[in-house]
Amino acid sequence: MPLLPRPRLLTCLLLGAFVIAAPVRAQSLKELYEAARGYDAAYLAAVAQADSAQYKAAQAHALRRPNVSLTVSAGRTLADSPVGAARYSASNGIGPTVQGQQSLFNRANDATISQADLSLDVARAQLRSAEQDLIVQVAQAYFDVLTARDTQASLRANQKAIAEQLASAKRSFEVGTATITDTREAQARYDLSTAQLLAAENDLRVKEATLSQRVGRPAADPKSLAPATPLPAVQPADVEPWLRDAEKQSPLIAQAQTAFDIAKLETEKARAGHLPTVGLTGSYGKTRISVDGRILNSATGLETPYSGDGTKTDASIGVALNLPLYQGGAIDNRVKETLKLEEKTRNDLEAARRNVSLATRQAFLGVQSLRAQVSAYEAAESSSKLALEATQLGYKVGVRVNLDVLNAQAQLYSTQQLLAKARYDVVVNGLRLRQAAGVLMPADVESVNALLAP
Repeated sequence: MPLLPRPRLLTCLLLGAFVIAAPVRAQSLKELYEAARGYDAAYLAAVAQADSAQYKAAQAHALRRPNVSLTVSAGRTLADSPVGAARYSASNGIGPTVQGQQSLFNRANDATISQADLSLDVARAQLRSAEQDLIVQVAQAYFDVLTARDTQASLRANQKAIAEQLASAKRSFEVGTATITDTREAQARYDLSTAQLLAAENDLRVKEATLSQRVGRPAADPKSLAPATPLPAVQPADVEPWLRDAEKQSPLIAQAQTAFDIAKLETEKARAGHLPTVGLTGSYGKTRISVDGRILNSATGLETPYSGDGTKTDASIGVALNLPLYQGGAIDNRVKETLKLEEKTRNDLEAARRNVSLATRQAFLGVQSLRAQVSAYEAAESSSKLALEATQLGYKVGVRVNLDVLNAQAQLYSTQQLLAKARYDVVVNGLRLRQAAGVLMPADVESVNALLAP
């Protein structure tokens, strides 16, 4: 392999070093969601299922269209009879026949076509549900990573503060102003913080791997929430409008409603078994025939050979009526079966409505509670900072012990972890509320993006 010229080699090395050293750009929720749309197997399966539904419906619509077939037949017929004039004959025939049928009246076919059209609605509702699931799952994995990062950063800051307190306790013990107890308490807290930090680092790696697997990117790097970003308020602020939206737009209710409508059509189709069907039939065919044989002459008693060929044309058209009279009770029992299945889907629909209503109400109350928790944790964080400062000052003047400082530090960093998680949960549960109400759309991802750091 020839060596590169020195200037060119130096340029390549510099470019390679720049590529390696260049930081990976953090991705927004929208970027990772778009990546997941082209990667998530469950979502892609739902897309394929929805696309196939239109072709299945087209198959049912073929029941109303003519059915035409072409048949080409060829054969040879031999006849040898001891009685009658024609003692022996051999004939060859070949020719095409076109046959056609057109349904004129068939209630069962009409119900099947209506069911196929409703199946399209089911497929669309399933696709909407899969899309909403994907949004929530990606958002959950996204903010799980941010939560794990904040937890790790908080634990690392806590460990650093404990290390400083441990060093202070050791100095105080060496000069005789503190007992060995302070040092041992600080050392125990430091060892515990080390174990907690190791667990947090492992949890972060797991959360990052989960997000990367979800979106199909090997090194997904989510952006953080912008500092001091006010969380969006829940609008409408009353639960009733959310419940009304859920009744109208929830894909789960839509699927259950459509299943109920299909079941009613199945009963109608079963009852159509007692009705007649009417169809138009027709055929047209030509056959080329050649015949060889012998005919007995009754006057002379001798057999006379004969032969001939020609084309035979057959054409027919008519209307066929088929009226079921008795089928061993199969139709009546089928009707009874479909009525019970119809009742099942009616109850499934009612259960879906109740479950969606409950899920919507729970999600609404959950978001409201989380917003209140964020306000409470913000107040607790301010109080914890003031308490830590006062405790550290008291420790310096000798009115507080080392354990008091360690406890105040632990309380502050624990509160900061809970605050960060509550803020992320408000965002994710806001999406879950919209999912429960059936109004979650890809455009809602844009609203979350507005909360992220640039």
